[in-house]
Amino acid sequence: MASAQKINEIAQVVGIRGNSLVGYGLIIGLNGSGDKSGSKFTMQSIANMLESVNVKLSANDIKSKNVAAVLVTATLPPFARVGDKLDILVSSIGDAKSINGGTLVMTPLNGVDGNIYALAQGNITLGESNSALSGTIVGGATVEREINYNLYNQSQATLSLKHSDLQNAIKIQQTLNSVFGDAIAVAVDARTIKLQKPDNLSMVEFLALVEEVEVDYARKEKIIIDEKSGTIVAGVSITIDPVVITHGDITIKISDEMLNDPEAVQIDEGVIVSKTQGTISTNGSKPTVSSVVKALQRMGATPRNVISILETIKKAGAISADIEVM
Repeated sequence: MASAQKINEIAQVVGIRGNSLVGYGLIIGLNGSGDKSGSKFTMQSIANMLESVNVKLSANDIKSKNVAAVLVTATLPPFARVGDKLDILVSSIGDAKSINGGTLVMTPLNGVDGNIYALAQGNITLGESNSALSGTIVGGATVEREINYNLYNQSQATLSLKHSDLQNAIKIQQTLNSVFGDAIAVAVDARTIKLQKPDNLSMVEFLALVEEVEVDYARKEKIIIDEKSGTIVAGVSITIDPVVITHGDITIKISDEMLNDPEAVQIDEGVIVSKTQGTISTNGSKPTVSSVVKALQRMGATPRNVISILETIKKAGAISADIEVM
């Protein structure tokens, strides 16, 4: 199924991405719901923090239950500047009962290279989360170090498709060469398109224009299944070929034969189900996944039954779309 998509919706510029940050910190001000004295790393951290303000105390002498050790994570977005604010996630790593109402003491956030890129501090907000052991601080970190992107002086860039597809890579190549001129774009594999900046544009201007170019993007059909909740999401045009499936005490025959059952029920236009015969008839056309799911539910199949049946039908080759189980 093809549709017009902007390039920035289906591809990204290689190298322009967010970077993960992590830090170890302390939550203070808890009303007796913090880590117990048995959490040695928490007590040692309290002792180290007090020593930084000239209060020397052994970790063994600390019995506070108002402090909790936490890991703090954040994402440093591309082109972030010193002074920008970041949202952070705070999660308990000790045996605290709750970090609700606590305050995060100033915590350095490090990148994978070990450098400090931000400092985090603030009051915990649990929001609608069911967990009392993790929360967020909106704008709780301040950027202290920038990652340099020398984009302006570059003459070449690389696009990476979010999903590998040879046909889509070629379509992007052809479309960009049609818009900007030959040899501007070259698809080097199913996911990568090399770009050469035109002489009359800066790289920033060029990429801004590239991102807005629309391409006839062929999107692969996919069925998404969430086994925990029993949720099934499928495109309206995904069909199932004739097949016979037996699952437990349920036997399903997807057929284009006419049903001879006065108690048969019409599910969708052209799709009829006979609960007594265990048959789904389409009267000459292929049923969609949506219609078959409705028919299975009418036949008494549970969500887990439906998921297992769809996976089996896929293995039998009667569904051409990919199935992704979450």
